[in-house]
Amino acid sequence: MMVFRGISELERAVGTYLGHSDWYTVTQKQIDAFAEASGDFQWIHVDPGKAAQGPFGATVAHGFLTLSLVPLLTRQIYRVEGVKMSVNYGADKLRFPSPLPVNSKVRAGVELLSVEAGNGGYRVAARVTVEREGSNKPACVVEALSLVLP
Repeated sequence: MMVFRGISELERAVGTYLGHSDWYTVTQKQIDAFAEASGDFQWIHVDPGKAAQGPFGATVAHGFLTLSLVPLLTRQIYRVEGVKMSVNYGADKLRFPSPLPVNSKVRAGVELLSVEAGNGGYRVAARVTVEREGSNKPACVVEALSLVLP
């Protein structure tokens, strides 16, 4: 875990790779709960029997479920002390290069891209790569944007 003591320390880290989170297992229970929350009940996500006969041999997580794991995983990698709060601001360049089969283990890696003053705080951009154990292609790559309020 990298701990930055204020915005100035975070700014000095721009352009660096901050590390990896722990591995995290994505379960069918989570996939089903995400289907319930999002209304996306496509069989490839929620029907293990049919999905076993499909292109991936098992159910796969929704891409947006994979994306929703980014805050959980990145908070294991770094934090900024001495600020009021940090909130999601958006995302750029989101893609899902490979599927995420049920019971896969994932972890995130973070590269700090920029820290820019504005909007009453600082806009932080970080490239987050969600890797799947045993795969040479990531499950998700996103430029995650947050607003850090001093």
